[in-house]
Amino acid sequence: MKDKDLRKRVPYHIQRDVLDEQLSCSSLCFIIFSFSLFIRCTGPRFKSCFLSFVPLLAWLPRYPFRENAIGDLISGISVGIMHLPQGMAYALLAAVPPVFGLYSSFYPILIYFIFGTSKHISVGTYAVMSVMIGSVTERLAPDSDFVIPGNDTNSTTLDIVSRDAERVKIAATVTFLSGIFQVLLLGLVRFGFVVTYLSEPLVRAYTTAAAIHVIVSQLKYSFGINPQRYSGPLSLIYTVIEVCALLGQTNIGTLVVSIVTIIGLVAAKELSALAARKIPIPIPVELITIIIATVVSWQMDLKTEYGVEVVGEIPSGLQAPVAPAVSLLGSMVGDAFALAVVGYGIAISLGRIFALKYAYKVDSNQELIALGLSNSIGGLFNCFAISCSMSRTMVQVSTGGKSQVAGAISAVVILVILLKIGELFEELPKAVLAAIIYVNLQGMMKQFGDICSLWRTNKVDMVVWVMTLILTVLFNPDMGLAASIAFSILTVVFRTQLNNPQMHIKLWHMHHFFIEIHGIMIFRSSATLYFANAEMYIDALYEKTGVDVAKLLSHKKKLEAKRLRKEKKAAKKAKKEAKKRAKEAVKSAVSAFNQGEESQFSDTDESGEESEANGDVHKLSVKEPKDVAAVEAGPDPDTDTPLPRAIILDLSPVNFLDTVGVKTLRNIYKDYGEAGVQVYLCGCQRGVVESMEKGDFFNEKVTKSILFSSVHDAVLYLRCRIPQACDFKYENLLTVCESEQPAL
Repeated sequence: MKDKDLRKRVPYHIQRDVLDEQLSCSSLCFIIFSFSLFIRCTGPRFKSCFLSFVPLLAWLPRYPFRENAIGDLISGISVGIMHLPQGMAYALLAAVPPVFGLYSSFYPILIYFIFGTSKHISVGTYAVMSVMIGSVTERLAPDSDFVIPGNDTNSTTLDIVSRDAERVKIAATVTFLSGIFQVLLLGLVRFGFVVTYLSEPLVRAYTTAAAIHVIVSQLKYSFGINPQRYSGPLSLIYTVIEVCALLGQTNIGTLVVSIVTIIGLVAAKELSALAARKIPIPIPVELITIIIATVVSWQMDLKTEYGVEVVGEIPSGLQAPVAPAVSLLGSMVGDAFALAVVGYGIAISLGRIFALKYAYKVDSNQELIALGLSNSIGGLFNCFAISCSMSRTMVQVSTGGKSQVAGAISAVVILVILLKIGELFEELPKAVLAAIIYVNLQGMMKQFGDICSLWRTNKVDMVVWVMTLILTVLFNPDMGLAASIAFSILTVVFRTQLNNPQMHIKLWHMHHFFIEIHGIMIFRSSATLYFANAEMYIDALYEKTGVDVAKLLSHKKKLEAKRLRKEKKAAKKAKKEAKKRAKEAVKSAVSAFNQGEESQFSDTDESGEESEANGDVHKLSVKEPKDVAAVEAGPDPDTDTPLPRAIILDLSPVNFLDTVGVKTLRNIYKDYGEAGVQVYLCGCQRGVVESMEKGDFFNEKVTKSILFSSVHDAVLYLRCRIPQACDFKYENLLTVCESEQPAL
């Protein structure tokens, strides 16, 4: 039967009880009883809470050593090698000596190894976080505060040792405070929803603007000049003007080192990308660069002969913990809160991407606690704030990293460098580190292409992107973040209040309810779907449907891996038996020939034994043993909830969709489709459908045939496709639970 025939209007009758909004005494008692159960502490519950707080104790005893050990070892060494140049380079962004970048690549990683839940992200130094730290350190400890009068009347000298010590103390203190905010305010109090206001266009535009701040801050190392430091609004503009005014004082040796390093890095990375298909382990281009640059600087004495600024003293060993400067806490509250929000937002967004890809779940609040402890404890050891790096994460995944063990191994690599090797890089020019930063930021600069794609898909999100870029460039990263979030929320208010009212006739309506009809699940949320509540929408859908998509996909992948292992084992066994039969056939043929029994040998099957007698073992047909059972992917046997055949999403309350909302619907359709559950949409307003069209939701596989005018139309359509739903009668509707979601 065709879809057009199924969608013909048919008479129907609905009979149900009258629903009201009265809050009965029984409902109030139920709420009190639920709260008492929530605060009750039992032995199993205490154990569960403790294991969730320290995930290492839960997953390490069940660590699959044979499957993951080699991949984690190779991945950890590869990422540890990347930590060396990036840690030293990003320390320049934080305006602290390079060795403290190595400290920040050691202590926080060990803490995250214990408390983190993401298996694939690589935490450590990050360019955006480093430049935010640098704005704080240079504001509270400017060069002018450390100028010492010289012996002559008009001469002055800069006390670099005292300045660096003060900046290290400031960086460690603001890092400690940001960690406290992440643990206490955002983590334990479950205040992590504040990060939901960081939409994807906002985050991408913010990181692009922060990359511009990073590039401008490193120009002094590339040209060998010393511009005046500006703070406050328009400080970036003033710095660019100052740099342009000082171009006449450029150190030629420093400029040549910068240009040669940038050209060499870009060329080496392109060659490494071409060789990546043949070489399983990525070439450590940055490590090779700093080794060559250090040797050249040492041999040619660039510091003395050409005035090229070098890294300087790198003390070996680890430092004892130091208490934060309490007197400075009041002057950096806003900066610490911005660091806490940005660092968590970047880490959790990347962690969710890989968790969805590899079918496991990342606990958002536990990630807050893990990052907070990493920053707060790291601040005691003079580290600066850390987050997740995309480049290191991609290397960790591509080299076979499968768990947090890879991060621990990378920390061990940094420990060896700190104890034995670090002092060898004292002659490394700072211009080389600046060049490494430039090349690593090319991915962020490519995000300018978002403007064209957003112009085509969603112009409001494009305005948010452009305004976030402008506000962050004109203001400091902390003030720019606050202004960008305020503007983003303002666009939601305007889209909600100024949305054109449209006549939408609903044939069937049940407010705030989740319905289950013999293999068909109907989900409706009372809030619209946009960036601020997209995550909560997915969580509510998973909770109400009782379908753990991540668990289903993980189980499916395990069954597939098990099937492949059995097939490989069976093929190996059959090949071994074929070789054995071939040897026996050759022996029997030789024996028959020697005895003159040629007639018996000629009667042998030509297609089988003749090829075996000639020693052609590879032409033998490999047959699987009959006792090998086929493994079929199915529902997880540990799951009590039966898998639905279809899910209907009632989108009648949704009056607009942004790019995040479209991506959320796309992910829901894709994930449930991989689990064998079809998803249908109903009640979509005209503007919602247009947003889905511009956002490339529909394609050759996902057509508009999944759209219906009402829930009733979708149910009638599915009744003809799902036999279990044919016996459904509307008077037998089963209300499972109420799905209320607050509008943000």
